[in-house]
Amino acid sequence: MSINEQIEDLIEKKASDFEISKLFKSYITDYKNSLPDLFERNQGKDFLVTHTKTLDSIISLMYKTILRRLFNNYLPMRSNIPIAFIALGSYGREQLCVHSDIDLMIVYEKNDGYNTAAIIEKFLYLAWDAGLKLGHRVHEVGDLLGASREDITIKTAMMESRLIIGSPFAWSATQNKLTAIRHDNPKAFILAKIEEADVRRRKFPFSMQPNIKEGVGGLRDSQLLYWIAKTIYGVHTLKELSGELFSEEQYREYRIALELLFRIRSALHLLTGKQQDQLVLDYMPLIAQMLGFSDEKKLVTRLLEAQWRINNFTQIYVKKMARIYMHEGKNRLLLRQGRISKGFYAVDGVVYASFNHAPPAIDSLLEMLVNLEDKEWVFDSSLLFHFTYTQIKHPLRVKTYALLRKLFEREYFYIILKLFYDAGILHHLIGAFKKVLHLPQFDGYHQYPVDLHSIKCIEALENIKDPYVEALYKPLSLVDKTLLKAVILLHDTGKGRKQDHSEVGTKLIVPFIKNLKLSSTLHERAALLVRHHVLMTHVAYRENLYHEKTLYQFMSKIKTPENLKLLYILTYADVNGVGPGTYTGFGANLLHELYEASLEIASQNDRITDAIKRQNKEKRISHDPEFVELTKIEQKKVLSIESNLFFFKHTPSEIINISKEAFGCQSFTYQLNIDGGLVIHIFRRIPLNLGYLLGKLSYLDVASMDIFTLFDGIKYFKIEFLQRPREGTMEQIEIIVEEAFDMSKKLSLQKPIIKPSEITLDCDHSIHYAQLNLNTTNQRGLLAYFVQLFDEAQINIATAKIHTNKNMARDHFLIEKQNRMCDNAREIISKLVEV
Repeated sequence: MSINEQIEDLIEKKASDFEISKLFKSYITDYKNSLPDLFERNQGKDFLVTHTKTLDSIISLMYKTILRRLFNNYLPMRSNIPIAFIALGSYGREQLCVHSDIDLMIVYEKNDGYNTAAIIEKFLYLAWDAGLKLGHRVHEVGDLLGASREDITIKTAMMESRLIIGSPFAWSATQNKLTAIRHDNPKAFILAKIEEADVRRRKFPFSMQPNIKEGVGGLRDSQLLYWIAKTIYGVHTLKELSGELFSEEQYREYRIALELLFRIRSALHLLTGKQQDQLVLDYMPLIAQMLGFSDEKKLVTRLLEAQWRINNFTQIYVKKMARIYMHEGKNRLLLRQGRISKGFYAVDGVVYASFNHAPPAIDSLLEMLVNLEDKEWVFDSSLLFHFTYTQIKHPLRVKTYALLRKLFEREYFYIILKLFYDAGILHHLIGAFKKVLHLPQFDGYHQYPVDLHSIKCIEALENIKDPYVEALYKPLSLVDKTLLKAVILLHDTGKGRKQDHSEVGTKLIVPFIKNLKLSSTLHERAALLVRHHVLMTHVAYRENLYHEKTLYQFMSKIKTPENLKLLYILTYADVNGVGPGTYTGFGANLLHELYEASLEIASQNDRITDAIKRQNKEKRISHDPEFVELTKIEQKKVLSIESNLFFFKHTPSEIINISKEAFGCQSFTYQLNIDGGLVIHIFRRIPLNLGYLLGKLSYLDVASMDIFTLFDGIKYFKIEFLQRPREGTMEQIEIIVEEAFDMSKKLSLQKPIIKPSEITLDCDHSIHYAQLNLNTTNQRGLLAYFVQLFDEAQINIATAKIHTNKNMARDHFLIEKQNRMCDNAREIISKLVEV
């Protein structure tokens, strides 16, 4: 028996409202359970339309049921009852997703013959009891215009109205009001919607975990395009403007992209059972399977490409439609005054173009950019139109490459690259990008797909925040800067292949810089920089910087100080291009230390001894103005610090500042810093219970630890933690630090599990230090246990480099050669690894 027959049967039996709502609820539940099967047969817009029409039929049936219950056998014609049920928003566009709110507007006209309030109330109770997720509005026809003026969101929803069921007379009266709403101050509405979109796009930028609805190039962008088209032209669908505002082919590409978003969003709603609009990593494999993609990488590549397409199309045609409201008459005069070539204008730092001219050839467009003043321009969407639809013939002409080189030589190059990307021509101008276009990077590190990451690296190069790196970059010659930009831009274009991307990248960079007519002497340097573009971070973060062997191995690959300098700047740009917050003070210090140490190695033909390096550093300190201001006794104390490593790890200014703090130490002093993670600086004359301190703070991961004997029996400790303490715990940490000067305090620390193969001891590391290396599973309290053990054996740790990656601890300890430490090496290691 059909649901209509079941309802009629219940009405005849005078069943309760509860029984009828229960029937509807069961019917709706069965329908929702059938949606996965429907989705398998019918995806994309067709699925949404089918779903929308089904809800139309349910709402219509509910309304008919209410009328049948109220009027019984005296049911009047529905056209005579002054009520209309109207779909709004995505429901009105027939794009309603599975778990989206059903936006419904009920419109009525006052009529003494009908109790419209009772009818509407009965309907709403039935819909709610049946489990429909309604977002509803109820208005008298005459109130619609006033309601639309209350909030831009209300007006927007009304722009997408569609009759579901009800009186054609009420609907006709409603349509008249909707037309008036559309013509009501369209400029204010359009400009407000564009501003609203700008705020939203900043909140939800391009991401490898895209927001299908709110993100750049998402469904909201496509809706913005429709709202403006509806306001200006009164169209019911965007397709009506095909062949007039844009070509059939342009619209077809846009619709294909939109179709994919419909498919993915519907799949997300079905998979999660809720209104989930962000495609996060956890859902990607199953969504790829549901949509027939071989893997999640191909799914996300297609999605990012689709969002790029929608963003490009929307930005261009929103501007083309809305420009009549965005440019006043006086602005047109300014445009004419700022004419830079036929159809192109530069006004107040913005470059505009006319939509009335066909896009010129690419060389003309590049020439126009070259002739612009070298500054940080804003490129209007009208200019994007010309770059998007320009003709680019392959192979590129010699003139095209000559123009590209001039653009590479500009100080402000990022904005031009972003224009190429937004226009979809980056891979046409630089062929190496073809394989990495919209290619995601699911490595737990990069925050952008390959192409955007590469462009972000150029942005980082043009906005260097590290003063030391900036001081290296600014004096570079124009040729070196051009080479560096080419290398930075193309360094990851070898990704997406089976081969190592660094090796593939070397094959891509050389042909490109040849086309730029850079000197043949630079070809090898470009290839070397691309081949080793991840080497500096690898060595700085994972290896022992204070071992000469590490530095010599590093420099054997980099070869020259000039290459080292460019690699350092490249590494800075690469790390910053990963995403906000990636370039930390801790990482910056490691890279700086590696650069300085490697520079010293590179400047000598023979192996540099610790004594020579120390001598070089002492010379630099002696010429420091702050050092000269110290008393002769104080100067002598600074230069008498025994540890060479202390001098190698710190700049002259840092050495002087640390020494000044030590001069004032009577018993002990300490400082806590929490700018990033927690950093503890301790100066002490009395013993420090270091094992106790580290044990009490074992809930924070140690990043590094330095211990140096200074002078007058004073030791300096610097302990850096990766984490920042919770708010309100700093006072407790201060108490722990002060308690650590009580040598009677002991902690029972859990012994870590260490295999013999995971620990090595090198007693030949240097004259004064042995090196203990540990590569084992990361365990809570690992460092605290080591320190406590060393304290018991009266072994002094000079420094500890702590690094944890993928739950593995790779730690390096430099240990002072005293107390017959090396003679007892076997016993120490045996104690560390004993079961």
